[in-house]
Amino acid sequence: MTSPEQSSPQQYADRSYRSPAALAGGVLLLALAAWLGGDALVRGAAHTKLLAVAGLLFAVPLVTAFTLRPLVRAGTDRLVVRNPFRTITLPWAAVEDLRASFSSEVFTTDGAKYQLWSIPVSLRQRKKANRQAARGGRPARSRFGLHPTEAVEQEPVVARATADRSLDELRELQERGAKREGAQGTPVVKWAYEVIVPCVVGAVALAVLIAL
Repeated sequence: MTSPEQSSPQQYADRSYRSPAALAGGVLLLALAAWLGGDALVRGAAHTKLLAVAGLLFAVPLVTAFTLRPLVRAGTDRLVVRNPFRTITLPWAAVEDLRASFSSEVFTTDGAKYQLWSIPVSLRQRKKANRQAARGGRPARSRFGLHPTEAVEQEPVVARATADRSLDELRELQERGAKREGAQGTPVVKWAYEVIVPCVVGAVALAVLIAL
């Protein structure tokens, strides 16, 4: 599941998407790492303390990368995708399509594909929504596409899967912003060296300490 966050109640084109489950899991894993690592640093022998430091140096950035770091932010002119090891900035004009099959993905006009880590796909949630739709319900539209006159209808509304609803919103934002002057340009990819470097150093240190 994802949790869309609106930075301003008047600006629908400024939104961010995270996975609450990933955030909760990340906090729990970091707390466990702090408890185990802290215990080893306080009570362990010299070699154990070195192993604990190397292990924390490797594990903490890695857990953070896959749980707390992922984010999708949709602005007026561009889409920013923050994945575990990369941050991709996509002007809306460079976005060709957004799809959610087994994972959420964005496709660019030059043929590149990037996964949206912070918008996981729940097949169980999608099957439930499909079953409700098969019973005759009306699929819920995104909040951007809902007209005030549609607020009351006799036909029951079927809640769509969160990932599908989130991508519907992103598609609408892309359609609105693609022709804006500020939305032109090419994708920019930046590697998250603040995550990669500590992980590599920690992995190498662990390998050396275990070998010794």
